[in-house]
Amino acid sequence: MRQIRKIHFLGFLFLLISVMVYSQEGPSVMNLPKFDRASRHFGFYVSGNQMFFTIQPADKFQQKVWNRDQIPDLVADSARVIGIESSPVPGFSIGLVSNLRLGEYFDLRFLPGLQFGERELHYSVMQFSHADSSIVNISKNINSTFIDFPLYVKYKSKRLNNFRAFVTAGASYKIDLASSTKDKAENPSNVVVKLKKHDFTGDLGVGFDFYTVYFKFSTEIKMSYGINDMIYREGNIYTDSIKKLSAKMFQISFTFE
Repeated sequence: MRQIRKIHFLGFLFLLISVMVYSQEGPSVMNLPKFDRASRHFGFYVSGNQMFFTIQPADKFQQKVWNRDQIPDLVADSARVIGIESSPVPGFSIGLVSNLRLGEYFDLRFLPGLQFGERELHYSVMQFSHADSSIVNISKNINSTFIDFPLYVKYKSKRLNNFRAFVTAGASYKIDLASSTKDKAENPSNVVVKLKKHDFTGDLGVGFDFYTVYFKFSTEIKMSYGINDMIYREGNIYTDSIKKLSAKMFQISFTFE
């Protein structure tokens, strides 16, 4: 959690530095004066992301004892979960931008793209063998490659020379190409935590537009909050100890239009 907060702080700091550096230049020439009058325009974006989870453990999960058949990758007679956490791994996204002008301060934006990322689930497990017990920490890596179909409404501030602030809000439909819910594990003793293929997210972002001589450049930080329960339950200690697993993603984007 501390790592995630640090990443968010660095994202806000980056935006503030961008604005301060650009405002100090004090441009006197209005670049692309007719850009925002066009009914539509297009571009592309690249971004860095951090994917992670919100975990809602199953009721009384710390009291449930799992038998040997439900813990195939543990050398134990039985076990129970005493803690579950999630941590992010850096990833990236690329995509296209299509913008429809709704008015002086509002745009409708469709940004289809690909998102590549990885997350880790960390389990603290107490295992029992005969009369002995011990605590082991087990990590499960989950890779995802999403096709992303977001639709946003963008609210823009009044343009100040070659600068604007904006906020975006909307929703996105995602398809995880790396989802393997129908695949059987090659090694039954190595349990793979699987995710469902489809998800919907609510997205909220804030950023700044900078008008250069040839194109508009934008920076944005954005949070996405998943709606669906993504865990694919297979009756083992790793999947059924979780009541709901919701996706989250933090992005820092750079857009060229």
